[in-house]
Amino acid sequence: MRKDKLYFLTFISISIIFLIIASLGVKYFIKVSANQLIEIQLESSKREANEIAKLISNQLVGGIEKKTVIHNIQNTIENTHSGASFICVFDWSGKEVCHPDITKVGQKVNSNQLLLKSLSEENSSDKLYDLLMNRKKEKENDTLDTESEIIYISPVQDSDLIVAAHANLDKISAQTRKLKTSFYTIFALMGGLIILSSFFAVRIIGSYYEKQLEQKNISLESELVNLSKLNTDLVAYQQRVVENTTTNEPTEQSLDPGKKRILTYIRNELIPINIDEIAYIHTENTITYVICSDGKRSTSNVSLDDMFSSLDSSLFFRANRQFIISIAAIEKIIKYGNSQLKILIRNADVEIIISKNKAAEFRQWLSI
Repeated sequence: MRKDKLYFLTFISISIIFLIIASLGVKYFIKVSANQLIEIQLESSKREANEIAKLISNQLVGGIEKKTVIHNIQNTIENTHSGASFICVFDWSGKEVCHPDITKVGQKVNSNQLLLKSLSEENSSDKLYDLLMNRKKEKENDTLDTESEIIYISPVQDSDLIVAAHANLDKISAQTRKLKTSFYTIFALMGGLIILSSFFAVRIIGSYYEKQLEQKNISLESELVNLSKLNTDLVAYQQRVVENTTTNEPTEQSLDPGKKRILTYIRNELIPINIDEIAYIHTENTITYVICSDGKRSTSNVSLDDMFSSLDSSLFFRANRQFIISIAAIEKIIKYGNSQLKILIRNADVEIIISKNKAAEFRQWLSI
């Protein structure tokens, strides 16, 4: 249940993060794409208006009557206002002389002068995009009174005629809505794919690490059990040693049952030390030191190898090349590193490490 809850919360978290990022990003991408679309439309309308203005100018210069030219242009552009942009012609008084919708011929031009002025500046597509957004709000409030706006004018040379490029706001708005729908669809599909793939990736990776953690826990539990058993064996062995000492029964594995003490030196003084008083023996710089349970420290001329061979192997253990430890002096056994053991000695600030290869022998020694 806890894992299912964790996976559910992970799924919700990824979904929320994606929705936040998408909500911020989709508006930016829609605006950038819409501006590019509008920019292309503006350039196309400007080019068309300039070409029509040049065509009218050439015809007038060629001697064709103005009425004939206007009639030909009207026939050419009639019923072309269904596209995203179209061309119309008006005179200096602002009266329409050619328009795709013939019913508007003779009417006054109705256009946003501020928009026309702003479209001649840089980032003109931003202005038209803002107009479309405002138009959407006006349409919702039923305050809309225009269907198109003049976005560019091109005066006809040596004439009172002006060619105007109109932007069909309804068509451009429809294209923008279609673009927006496409973006939302793409983001929804991409979001679903990202969320699901991220969810399953987290679940797979989480399961992998959970298995590793479980195996590690099992290994730690096993090591703790073994370590606990090792310390239990240590206590039991120490009790047996005490019992054997009190009953004066020599151990069977003693190499020298009669040896009860060793001779050591403190400076130039020869000091005998009882075997049962020794806590540990170690060598340093070719000198063998004998440390007693009370912390008393003395030296010996005997090497560590010879010293160990003369001691009872049931009471002393050769931990490594530097240390011989007494069973009675061991306070605790703890795990150290990779399968190594650390021996803590009572009343001594020393840590004795038993290697991985020596650890099995030490366990067997405690089980005697």
